[in-house]
Amino acid sequence: MTDPRPEPLPVERYDYDLPPGLIAQQPAEPRDSARLLVVSRASGALTDRIFRDLPCLLQPGDLVVVNDTRVMAARMIARRASGGRIELLLLAQRNDRTWRTLARPARRLQPGEDLILLDHGDAATTDTVHVVERDDEAVIVAFQDEGAIQRHGRVPLPPYIRDMSADPERYQTVYSRQTGSAAAPTAGLHFTPAVMDACRARGIEFATVTLHVGLDTFQPIKTADARDHQIHSEWFEISAETMITVAEAKRTGRRIVAVGTTSVRTLESAADAFMSSEPAATLLSGPTRLYITPGYQYRVVDVMLTNFHLPRTTLLLLVSGFAGEELVRTAYAHAIQARYRFYSFGDAMLIV
Repeated sequence: MTDPRPEPLPVERYDYDLPPGLIAQQPAEPRDSARLLVVSRASGALTDRIFRDLPCLLQPGDLVVVNDTRVMAARMIARRASGGRIELLLLAQRNDRTWRTLARPARRLQPGEDLILLDHGDAATTDTVHVVERDDEAVIVAFQDEGAIQRHGRVPLPPYIRDMSADPERYQTVYSRQTGSAAAPTAGLHFTPAVMDACRARGIEFATVTLHVGLDTFQPIKTADARDHQIHSEWFEISAETMITVAEAKRTGRRIVAVGTTSVRTLESAADAFMSSEPAATLLSGPTRLYITPGYQYRVVDVMLTNFHLPRTTLLLLVSGFAGEELVRTAYAHAIQARYRFYSFGDAMLIV
């Protein structure tokens, strides 16, 4: 009997060396001045552009799908009774007061202890948070009341960003609406109202989906075979209007342009509904654990706009599955040589 398991995906195939100076510490100003590497899947051609060129790089009739999630004030600073400083990152809500969190450092936290929350000036407050339980991946905490998060929460930035002076609103897209993410859908950070208006003037349409980004998405793959990695679920929602808009675009042969890997995962998670002979005009929502690796057959997305991702991450595998491993490797090498800016506040890549 043959083993149906596909060939292994050695994680080292998705590694690369990045000079630290290319990790963007500040967003481009203005947003649409970021650089844009255009990658052709058909020819392998690489073209250096600027993000504000996007309207002329897309085609009239294209449907651009963006993720309208908004980053919540998910980062909190607390202090143990012993004086040790603890950073909490809210990952998922269990009930009104209890959250699954990522704690740093977590090693010495003990169930039953109370942490004192610090204000934005790092002064102690009267609010505390109770450590309920912990495991190898997360710490479950309970707040005194829901208002503590609003009072003391801060917008989180990735740990590789050392300069925290940027306006927190620059870590939100201009079209963000639905609060719930622990991290921004960063490919959308480059859009401005002017770029979107220029797209619409060319006959390019926009639609929105929602996927609340969890930090697990950005965690490096730690298994030797990337297929053995366990991806965590993220909550998505697609309105009835978007369901019909995307389904109609696919039926009429218009291109679906997904902005960011989060939009990609949302659209592909709903592929069966979009490709149905009679797509239902109803809201679709729920958790997705879709793990896209090379070999995946894309059914909805035709064009992808994405930032440059960390090595050995599920995001890099997703992009490699869309453009092909060799082409992505070539594009990243070009971006490094041409000194593109990488990661959350970095430049973007349009794969056509």
